Amino acid sequence: MGKPYYNADTFEARRSIGYLVKRVNALLLPKVEELFGDAELTFTHWIALKALRDGFGDTCADIARHMNHDAGATTRIVDQLEQRGLVERRRSTEDRRVVHLSLTADGKAMLRALTPRVVNYWNGILDDFSHAEVTQMIDLLSRLVDRFEEDAEKALEKPKVAR
Repeated sequence: MGKPYYNADTFEARRSIGYLVKRVNALLLPKVEELFGDAELTFTHWIALKALRDGFGDTCADIARHMNHDAGATTRIVDQLEQRGLVERRRSTEDRRVVHLSLTADGKAMLRALTPRVVNYWNGILDDFSHAEVTQMIDLLSRLVDRFEEDAEKALEKPKVAR
């Protein structure tokens, strides 16, 4: 391990990765939600569809973890998607308690129709960045996500200490 980057005496929010990621999210969410103002679905619905399509899971619990939502809220989102014919549920043959989700043809079509809104917005925001800079940013953020996921897995592996 190299020399630590941060120092408690000089630590400033505007140079904190955590602050910057949180600030980007706070600025991004209202803008992308606005992009869906005239659509049948909300941005949150779109994220759930994308999570299914991109393989982040195929159950409500998987999608809830991915979206950092509680299971009840995610179930309501999936209920709405199912009512619109965009998602279908099927009970697992191995474990009757598990219900798998999949996109319907209409769900895939809706995703294809709405995705350009997000893509065009991001392309506008990233217009002043070179392709190499965007690739580097994605690579670095992906590494950071990997580190956090590794850290979360390690925390789950540690035995609980009785109090």
